[in-house]
Amino acid sequence: MSEPNLTVRADPTGSVASVASVASADPAGVVEAASVATGWDCHVHVFDAAAPVRPGHYRPDHHPLEEIEALALAHGIGHLVLVQPSVYGSDNTVMLRALQAAGGRHRGIAVVEPTVSDAELDHMHALGVRGVRFNLVSPAGHRGDVEADLRQLAPRLRERGWQVQWYVRPGDLPRLLRWQAATGLCFVLDHLAGLDATLPPTDPAWATARALAEGGAWIKLSGWYRLAATEPYDALQPQLQHAVELFGPRCVWGSDWPHTSFAADQRPRYASLLAPAAQALDTPVLDALLQRQAQALYL
Repeated sequence: MSEPNLTVRADPTGSVASVASVASADPAGVVEAASVATGWDCHVHVFDAAAPVRPGHYRPDHHPLEEIEALALAHGIGHLVLVQPSVYGSDNTVMLRALQAAGGRHRGIAVVEPTVSDAELDHMHALGVRGVRFNLVSPAGHRGDVEADLRQLAPRLRERGWQVQWYVRPGDLPRLLRWQAATGLCFVLDHLAGLDATLPPTDPAWATARALAEGGAWIKLSGWYRLAATEPYDALQPQLQHAVELFGPRCVWGSDWPHTSFAADQRPRYASLLAPAAQALDTPVLDALLQRQAQALYL
């Protein structure tokens, strides 16, 4: 599915919802857009088709930073959180190169080995990395002892004020609750913590999610198509609203671009991934989700 060729104009209200509604085909408008597009997309990936990948998963197409920047700007989004894809393991080269090129506009979440050096962590921090990710779902996800690796990294993550981002299934949440309490780190739950459209409100996972929220965890409103739902994702409205009730101002939104499980001509439209949040939230709350709350987590 193709996206419109849009750029963004300033809006006196400061509303992302309003800013994202104005279009222009003028290439110079991208520069103008970058100065006024204050929204955050807190979950995207960048790929270099020439970079080596881990075996046993997928081989990504080429999706450079410039591609998602232009697409996001068309919707009032000027800041991105680049999440290290599982196929690159702990080789963060592609993501770090993109952060360096962005000159401080974006943030990053890395995948690291527990033996990573302090110098490397400091280098990543200087480029905009603000946390590490543990992927317990994908075939090329974490390969070590998760708890041991987390505990080994925890003191150095705390020193730098870094978060721990988790891609997990609902059945993993009790472990996260224990680890959150033990480490005192800020946990961020990817893709609605896996609380998909089939999960009834009485499922114990919701009580664990509440406990994680009460302990300070954040949640990403993202990954709709990973959650037993199809566009327009109406089946997820109860889950989305429940998550917002539990986590309150500790919610952020992400598109999960470039949607590696889809064929090129079947990828979800960017606007369709914003729509569920816009449907669930009124404009002031949506603007807080896309701006202030993301800033609080990543700046």
